[in-house]
Amino acid sequence: MKSEDCKSLDPTAPGKRESGDDRRIAVAKAARAIIVEKGLEGLRTRDIAARVGINIATLHYHVPTKEALVALVAESIRAEFRAQALRNSREGKTGLEQLHLEFDDFRETAREMPELIIILTELVERARRDAAVAAIVLPLHRFWRGQFADIFRLGIADGSFRPDLDPEAAAMIATGALSDSWRRPDTSPSLVEQALAELERAFIRRP
Repeated sequence: MKSEDCKSLDPTAPGKRESGDDRRIAVAKAARAIIVEKGLEGLRTRDIAARVGINIATLHYHVPTKEALVALVAESIRAEFRAQALRNSREGKTGLEQLHLEFDDFRETAREMPELIIILTELVERARRDAAVAAIVLPLHRFWRGQFADIFRLGIADGSFRPDLDPEAAAMIATGALSDSWRRPDTSPSLVEQALAELERAFIRRP
């Protein structure tokens, strides 16, 4: 490996050596930026290497295949969503309170991290016709849906939600509605708020 390949990506610390994790984070960041700009079809390893400041051989050491690159991007998104959820503890909260937190996270993502929506949409669309990408991306979506199902189960148990609610079906409805609003760049914030309110009304237990 050339000495310049070991330099930090931080221009303020040119002598610092970066770890393998730092390099993978930089690769994921560059790949995500290219997906936003050019779509998944425009993702090229030479462009990623150029943005990170490494050669192709070094890039392939960290991500030897296109599938490994997509997996790295998916994992970076999962890590951001995990960090977002940890900022607002769910511990001790009712099912309805946790649902409100999920809606708040959705609003924050749409407002502050719209690039994640673009990337996820690209990956999901590619997964429809690429089994290798589907094997990487669909578990991420299933995990998200499973989180909602757990919230609905909790809400049924604590009385927040209707006792006859089907947690899995409700989770599919909720994530489907949120995903659809993500895929529509022309959806107004007021319409999104109306949709979130309607979802809540469909699930909560009436007095």
